[in-house]
Amino acid sequence: MAGLAALCLLLLQTGALGFEILGGGVTHQKITERAILNATVQVCRAVATAEGKDFAFPPQPFTAESVAFACESSNSRSFLQTIRLIQKKNKRVDLRHVLDASFHFDDENFAGGRDIITAGLSAVKASNQLENFEAAREKLGEILHPLQDFYSHSNWVELGNESPNSNLFKSGTNIGNMADETRATCRNCDGDDCTNNILEDILRDKILTSGYFSAVPLLSSKPLGKCSHGGTFDRTTNTEPRGGINKDNPQSDHGHLHNKAVNVAIAATTEILEDIRGAAGDRSFLQMMGIIKGRALCFAIDTTGSMSDDIAAVRTVTSNIINSKVGTQDEPSVYILVPFNDPEFGPLIRTTDPTVFKNAINSLTATGGGDAPELSLSGLQLALTGAPPNSEIFVFTDAPAKDTHLKSTVLALIERKKTVVTFLITNVLSSRRRRQIGNNQQQSRTRMVASAVQLYRDLAQASGGQAIEVTKSELPNVTSIITESSSSSLVTLLQAARNPGKAENFTFTVDATVKNLTIYITGTAVSFTLISPSGNTTEPSTIGAGNFQTLQLTTQAGQWEMRMVSTNPYTLKVVGQSAIDFLFDFLEVSQGPFGGFDVVDNRPRAGVNGSLQVTVTGSDSATVTEVTLVESSGSAEVNGSVEAQGDRNFLVHFDRIPSQEFVVLVKGQNSNSSSRASSVLFQRQSPTSIRASTVTVTTPDSSNVLVPGKSLSVPFSVTTSGAGGTFSIQATNDQGFTSSSPSSLVLETGGSANGTVNLTAPVNTASGTDVTLTIEAQAPGGGDTNYVVLRFTVLKTVTDFTQPECKLLSLQSNCSTNCSVMWELSVQVTDGAEGTGLDRVSLRQGNGSFNTSLSAGNVTMVSYQASCCSPDVELVVVDKVGNVGTCFFSVRCECYRCIRL
Repeated sequence: MAGLAALCLLLLQTGALGFEILGGGVTHQKITERAILNATVQVCRAVATAEGKDFAFPPQPFTAESVAFACESSNSRSFLQTIRLIQKKNKRVDLRHVLDASFHFDDENFAGGRDIITAGLSAVKASNQLENFEAAREKLGEILHPLQDFYSHSNWVELGNESPNSNLFKSGTNIGNMADETRATCRNCDGDDCTNNILEDILRDKILTSGYFSAVPLLSSKPLGKCSHGGTFDRTTNTEPRGGINKDNPQSDHGHLHNKAVNVAIAATTEILEDIRGAAGDRSFLQMMGIIKGRALCFAIDTTGSMSDDIAAVRTVTSNIINSKVGTQDEPSVYILVPFNDPEFGPLIRTTDPTVFKNAINSLTATGGGDAPELSLSGLQLALTGAPPNSEIFVFTDAPAKDTHLKSTVLALIERKKTVVTFLITNVLSSRRRRQIGNNQQQSRTRMVASAVQLYRDLAQASGGQAIEVTKSELPNVTSIITESSSSSLVTLLQAARNPGKAENFTFTVDATVKNLTIYITGTAVSFTLISPSGNTTEPSTIGAGNFQTLQLTTQAGQWEMRMVSTNPYTLKVVGQSAIDFLFDFLEVSQGPFGGFDVVDNRPRAGVNGSLQVTVTGSDSATVTEVTLVESSGSAEVNGSVEAQGDRNFLVHFDRIPSQEFVVLVKGQNSNSSSRASSVLFQRQSPTSIRASTVTVTTPDSSNVLVPGKSLSVPFSVTTSGAGGTFSIQATNDQGFTSSSPSSLVLETGGSANGTVNLTAPVNTASGTDVTLTIEAQAPGGGDTNYVVLRFTVLKTVTDFTQPECKLLSLQSNCSTNCSVMWELSVQVTDGAEGTGLDRVSLRQGNGSFNTSLSAGNVTMVSYQASCCSPDVELVVVDKVGNVGTCFFSVRCECYRCIRL
């Protein structure tokens, strides 16, 4: 495995797999980031202009923070996280599809490369239509890789092109005159000089070709006279004609054109982003990019008969949040509601409209129930898959969970989404429910209730949330946690849990950027002493009820100490508001054919060394000095060695990954000036706990698109570095789609075994529906579990790839220098006889009045009237599958040359 990892590292360094760094080269990640930043700035400018606001461009070079600020988003963390996800999916193509020529436009496989892009683009647009932005981001990252590779691996740049090939993402169009299979395209390089190895007739006739690549010695042949990709690990490079044509970095065979290829790749990425923007609309595009204000507001609510008081409390807190935060930087970015009872849960309601959310909450009614247990974990599972990453979900219930078999699935989703879950539990098995069972059942019911509450406590603790237990009359006294948690700049400074409870002193550092310092404590019979940085005992304002206390502190920079005393279980959490926070991912050796390093999407391996990537957000001057893995329920720590990587990224190495549940604690320095004396210490902690495992669950990269009515086979492998035996397998999906999978696999010690999940979406499932499949493997004895979480997009076969069309019916003007004179036009917009029909017509440019009306034959009539001082208008027309057309009209002249589609 070490040899394979080294080989992959060399492949990356030598540019065998795409745009990579060597001697100042530009990577896929940088190309992607630049294009996203450029496109997002332009969309934000357009939105500001449409709202009549001024827009100030951020200084060059753009950063995620500066663009988010220019876009009036206080949540740069969300934007940066989106960019990182798209970059990760882009890079992963090199790790998992290294030998698939179609993903890289190698071997003159232009049709295969374009099919990947166009099919993926359809999935992105369908996901955006249903606001499944996470699925759209993942697929976008995957299709950007071949799109960008086209300009490095083909001879598009050598042919003199300085603009992108727009037909690469338009199915059924001509992408160029491609070389015949038997046509020679290259000659031998002149030693190490490959600048003139493409044949003159290929360049003269504008013939499109790309290099052949193979990393396998037995497959090193290529058709006679064809170009090679080139590079140390391309086995075809020494087959005549020798040498290559890739432009992956400045040291490549055509490295002299690296910068030109990069510039065209950036332009191409920006162009496809512009097409996605047109299909989605400006505001949906910005949501997909993570340009948001506050955090998501997410509720999962028990709607059985005894929950009337709880629902009323939810209505009150919802109204308070909406009334106080809409229009501010903390306005929720999305509102999510999942009702549950028994035998039903859902549907998930997701909206950006606060009025729609209010109406959904107000329409909830408490009815039915009676047998106590409800489908609370099913409702929570649906909320977890539907909420954005790093959200906080509030679960309201007064009943035990009926679906306890989903505990491990919910834990997997909590870890995967890094989402906090807080339970507000009122009168579990209250008197209204107890009267419906006989007295002889009370003892067993009491045990069930105790087990149910502990289940909620376990889930809350693992996520970094609270399990708040109050009476129904006390519930309004503790809902302030929802308002406080909705801040876009909420950060965790410290979190700890002790079960059983014990006396312990906890310290935490507060920096000057932290505001609204708050401490949450859950537990009964808990006493504490709080020592401020000045050494004084502090008695903060305390609000609470039941087992929950909230302490509001006067913020003071420095080291605080919290002395806790209790023999009962308790949790302690310290939060505040600050722009400075961090993102992190564990790294592992890739399961691809060449190894290498990839982001861990599930639990890291226990008991072995490991690496962590940390990115600081919210400050260009913050540096990380310490990263520690801290046991969640104890004081054991594993310290890491920190290496700065640039761009606020840090690589952290650990001698071992703890076997016990742990959190990530980051400490560093932040400076507001170049003076070292002004540097201040900061401390942040991940709220969600992490578990390591000796079990690994992996899936090969396969289609993540589900065709309605067709079964999709998802193969998976389970590997253990520990003892063998019978491993339990559980595969669940959040949509309740039909699936089948083995219930167990037998593994030898240190061995592996394979299985398959078959998943089918109903034939009437809407395109763009997002389904999350969680596959779990549990070692014998149940003490060790790992999982893989996969996201699929349901997509009906797309046959319409034609842009909607505009036809000018009339343009009337008598324009002069007088702005009081008006001009007007009438336009007919259609999607053609074979089209899917128009979805939307919108105004991108122009300050006039704009109206649309439906006419016979699925025709939309557009009328527009404006002042002669606003002489231009641009329409964006979108059909039902996301094909985008733009129509530009101008009164500057009265000729059809001024009109374009």
